[in-house]
Amino acid sequence: MGIKLITAALLIGLLFSCGTPQDVLYFQGLDDLSKEQIAEMEQNYTPTITPGDILTITVTAWDPTVVTPFNPPVWAYASQGEISVTPSQQLHTYLVDSDGNINFPVLGKIHVSGLSKQELITDMQNKIAAYVKDAIVNVQITNYKITILGEVARPGALTVRNERITVLDAIGQSGDLTINANRKNILIVRDNNGVKEFGRIDMTDPALFASPYYYLRQNDMVYVEPNKAKQKNARYSQAQQYSITVFSSILSAISVITTVILAISK
Repeated sequence: MGIKLITAALLIGLLFSCGTPQDVLYFQGLDDLSKEQIAEMEQNYTPTITPGDILTITVTAWDPTVVTPFNPPVWAYASQGEISVTPSQQLHTYLVDSDGNINFPVLGKIHVSGLSKQELITDMQNKIAAYVKDAIVNVQITNYKITILGEVARPGALTVRNERITVLDAIGQSGDLTINANRKNILIVRDNNGVKEFGRIDMTDPALFASPYYYLRQNDMVYVEPNKAKQKNARYSQAQQYSITVFSSILSAISVITTVILAISK
């Protein structure tokens, strides 16, 4: 009877162990997709400027002196001894306000929200052409970042240098998902013009390449929840901790009562 029970337990264990990789492997069924299905997954994503972005904008030309009004220096103020003001080598930054505008030297207020970098560059070059011929404008978003939390090796904020990042890039830069991660229900929290938007992706399904959350945007938050096994273990650990705390409190109370009784009897 005992041998039969052991054999049954081993068979059940093997069944569970065979099922586990299905929750771990990425992009299952990818090799079975047709060319048409793969073509439908292609996405052309171009990030756009949003309120709260911090931009660096530089204007260059063959004669640097003619574009000086468009490139104001950043002034550094000394606080020790006599007050002195000196130009800094840092680039001037422009905060996109809540209305989506920036104030740029000479040109004044410019609406930039909703534009891609290239669209803003073209617009500014056309405006500056009235003052300087063949000027070149360069635009960078300096505070483009996303945050990844939960079951990854290195959770935290990621600074995006090229202003284009996929959820796979973010997970890779965070050291990949842990073995305890739920790969089928990863949450993306997005701020869409002041409205919170929530999306889910499944890392085991190739359909994630067609998801609107495959490409991440500024200030997106990615949360990788633990799988059921870890959640179950966490609940058991908390219950055990609680039981130990209660048991310790009861022992302490008994010890105190015993000491008091002994003292009174003496």
